[in-house]
Formats: sequence, C-alpha cells, structure tokens
Amino acid sequence: MWAMMDREESRLRRSPFTLRDAQLQGYVQDIACRLGGEHCPDIRVYVMRTPFFNASMAPNGMMQVWTGLLLRVENEAQLAAVLGHEIGHYLARHSVERLRDARSHSAAAQVFGLFGLVGALGQLGLAASMMSYSRDHEREADRIGLLLMHKAGYATAEAARVWQNLQLELKERPDGGARNPLFATHPAPEDRQEELAALAATYTGGAPNDTQWQKRVQPYLRDWLIEEVKRGQHEETIALLTRLSRDIPSRPEYLVARGETYRLRGGKEDFDKALGDYQAALALEGVPPEAYRGLGMIQRMRDQQAEARTNLLRYLELAPQAPDAGMIKSYVEELKS
Repeated sequence: MWAMMDREESRLRRSPFTLRDAQLQGYVQDIACRLGGEHCPDIRVYVMRTPFFNASMAPNGMMQVWTGLLLRVENEAQLAAVLGHEIGHYLARHSVERLRDARSHSAAAQVFGLFGLVGALGQLGLAASMMSYSRDHEREADRIGLLLMHKAGYATAEAARVWQNLQLELKERPDGGARNPLFATHPAPEDRQEELAALAATYTGGAPNDTQWQKRVQPYLRDWLIEEVKRGQHEETIALLTRLSRDIPSRPEYLVARGETYRLRGGKEDFDKALGDYQAALALEGVPPEAYRGLGMIQRMRDQQAEARTNLLRYLELAPQAPDAGMIKSYVEELKS
C-alpha cells in the first residue's frame, strides 16, 4: 500500500494542475513545517491549481493545498488553521485507520488514488465518501490543529473565522450548502465555528500575520481570481468577493473580479453593479486592465460607442498580449464605423 502511495505522489508531481512555483510552494511548505515541528521532514506540500476550498494530507505525508483555499484565507493564521487540521489527521493516523477499514484491496487502492486525482472535480463527492473521517476524528483534528497553531505563534481565533467566512459562500448556494460533499462528514459549519472559538479562547497570544500573507500572495492573486470567476458559481463568488473587498479594501482586484462576475451573470441590475465596481476600482492604485475591458463591454452593449472604444483601447494598451486581444481589436474596429 505504501508503494501505491509513492506511485500516486509521482503522478501528483507530473500533474498539469501542480503549480510549479518555487517561491509560493516554499512559503506554504514553511508554514506547514512551523506547524509540524519535528515532523517537518515528513511533510511534502504540493500547491494545486484548483479554484475550490480544500486541503488534504495522505498517510505518507503528502499534502495538497488548492489555490481556491489560498484565495479565501486572509492571513497566515487562517491557512495555518486548515493545514494544522490536516496535520492533526496525519499525527492521529486517522487516514491509516480509514485504510484499515477498507474491505478490499481495490477499495484501499481507490482511497490512495484519490490523492492523485487533482483537478478532476467530479471526484469531489467520491473523495468525501471514501475519506469520510468520523466526526470524532474531525473534532480531534481541530483540537490538534489549534494546539499546533498556538505552538507556532499563530492567533488561534482565526480558525473559527475560516468557517465563519466559508458560511457566507455556502448560504448563497441554491441548497444553502447542505449538499456540499466536502462537508458531509464534518460537524455543521455553525457548530464547528462555535467549538473552535471556544477552544481558541483557552489560548492567548499569537499573531494573524496578515501583512506578510498579503504581500506573498499578491503576484498570484489575479490568476486565482480569473479562475474563481470562471467557476461560474456566481452567487458564491459574489459573496466571497464582497467579503474580501470589505476586509482588504486596498486591493482593486477584488472589485474588478466582482464586476466581472456581475457582468457575466447579466441579471436585471447586474450591469449597473458591475459599472459601480469597475469605477470604484479605477479610483485605487494598481487597477487590473480588466476594469477597462469590463467598462468598454458594457458601454458597447449600451451603444455608448465613443466611451466603449476609449476603454477597450486602454485595455489593449495595458494588456497587449491578452488571450482575448484579437476579439477586443475587432470590437474596436467595429466601433470606428
């Protein structure tokens, strides 16, 4: 079985979804090592380009961290809460127990294989059912994770905020998040938030490390936001970006991404909301070129030809190599006539 796990890790290294960025991978690895302490040499972190909230750890120390999780946390401490929870499962050998419970070689092989099937989003429900830790296991992992956070110098109160923030997205789903397979075996988010907050109150001190976090993820933020918008889960994305733009108001990227989400959803008032977000973003430093494209596309739709042409040309000036540059140029030519 361990040989099978090693083969899955080899597949993971070759996966097109593995983010091969030494700086980001090293940064997340360092956080995991601070939590793992003496177990650091056994923990191997792989950052995976998948726009969903998730992290997992295999029984041989192979850890996946998805970019959708990195987008959603606001500081190092919040990421440490999730990684600490996964390391808690590892230290308590919960996944090994799960494998022992597998009734056949093929079932155990399926469990192992899930760790290598990154990016196959149709496997999410299967992963939840196969790696269905008991609620007692989940609570034990939370307790271990908080202790690891405290020892590493992180503010343990941030663990409860992770679940509080996630609830804002879940409540916007048509089913209110009740059918999300990733949380089927976990305690209810509301209960988990309360339990984590009560546990965290027993620890003092620690820091969130938000300035360091925001500086480190800045180079990747635009790509992660583009992938989040492409998910097509407009209500969840709007809830996420509303929170991030409120909590980190200096970043125009969140406003532009929310504007794009409104524009693509195209509801009754969405275009006006999108215009408001684009214009608010333009008042901030470092606005992404997509703000001009979004403005131009809505103005083109509303037959405001001069304004549309000006903004689309500005987009092409700022992003001449953009994948949609050819299409935007055709719109500009169309607006000349």
